[in-house]
Order: sequence, then structure tokens, then C-alpha cells
Amino acid sequence: MFAKIYDSLLTIVYPQACQICAGSVEHSADGIACRVCWESTRIFSGSETICDKCGNFLSDSGAPVTTFCHRCDEHFYDAARAVGIYEKALAASVVNLKTENHTGATLRRFFISASHQSNFPGVNLIIPVPLSKKRFHERGFNQAATLAEIIARETKIEIDDASLTRQIHTPMHRAGMDKKARELTVKNAFAVKRSELIKDRTILLVDDVFTSGATVSSCAKALKKAGASKVYVFTLARAV
Repeated sequence: MFAKIYDSLLTIVYPQACQICAGSVEHSADGIACRVCWESTRIFSGSETICDKCGNFLSDSGAPVTTFCHRCDEHFYDAARAVGIYEKALAASVVNLKTENHTGATLRRFFISASHQSNFPGVNLIIPVPLSKKRFHERGFNQAATLAEIIARETKIEIDDASLTRQIHTPMHRAGMDKKARELTVKNAFAVKRSELIKDRTILLVDDVFTSGATVSSCAKALKKAGASKVYVFTLARAV
């Protein structure tokens, strides 16, 4: 009841425009996107065909056999999954998270539901993809850590945001960069400074968006070098 009253007052007193269509956001839970844009965003349901390793979207319809895209064959993580496709409400949420350390209830609900659906076996440590010191000081927070904390609170699994570090400040990946260029920008960018806390752990690596997979693969390489037994990747959105 209170939420309905609050939403009504929000619409009248402090109307917020949807960051996708500029329509009115009538439910505070929806955050920066209106309900219509959330409903038109492609959220993975489990019925589509995706690459079994990297989670790359391949088809709206399911496949009778396990499918691989083979673009990720050389990546170091064991499997990657996302809430949905990097578009509309999810894309706007990723962009907003880089400046606002806040997630709406709708985004959190989708994120938690997708984490359960991903069903990564035996995870006993959650690690957010780290920012460089320069970028952390610019933002004041790490958006990957914000997302990791949502899963940690839900699952009661330990979170470690200190062992995996970004050794060098890497340029932000631009939309026009090809796969090789993205890999080169993060080559040897990550290291583990407390290997004893990583050894034999099954790790859930959390980030906001999976684009080429270069960043999370580089992270997974460092974690496995430190003794991690498995590294799974979970992101808010998956670029296609």
C-alpha cells in the first residue's frame, strides 16, 4: 500500500523520465527505466540457445544439444552467464551504475533470479572485477562490487574484494575495438596478492557487462594461476 502511495506522489511531485524512451517512470522500483522498457528488454529465461561456455546469445529458441560458439575457446573462465542482453533497461542500468552507486528493486530482482538460474556448482567465494586505483578514485566505488554484494547477501557466500587487483590502469573499451584490441588492453592487467585465500576455491567472478570476455578471461587466468579450482562469471548484461 505504502509503495503505491509513494509511486503516485513520485509521479506527481517528482516525475522522472525514462532514460530510454523519455516516458514517465511510474514505479520507484524500476529505477531509471519505465515498466514498458523493462518489459521489452530481453531477459534470459533459459529457453533460448546460448553458448554453454561464454553465454553468448545464439537463438531465441532452444537447442536440443549443448551448443558452443567457439569464440571463447581460449578464455580461461569455466562458464559465464548474464541476466540478459545489453539493451534498453539493462544497458541503461549498466551505464547508470558507473556513476550512481544504487540499484533499483527491479534490477536486483532480475539479478538475483538469474544468479539462481545460472546454477554454478560449488561456488564458495565471490569476487568482483576490480577497478584501477585511478578509476576507483574517480568514481568513489566499484560497480562490480555493488553487484557482487547483492549476490553475497542473497546467498551468504563470502565476498573478497581485495585479493584480485588491477595492476595497471587500462583504457575504457570503446565500441569499435575488435576482440584482439580488447585482449591487448587487459593483458597482464590483473594479479592476485593473497594466493592462500584463492587456492582450491570455486569462484564467482562478478562484473556489470560481458562484451568480448577479454577482461573476465584475464581475471580468471590470474585467479587460476593463484590456485583457483574453478572460475565462473556472472554479469548484469551480455553484449551481442
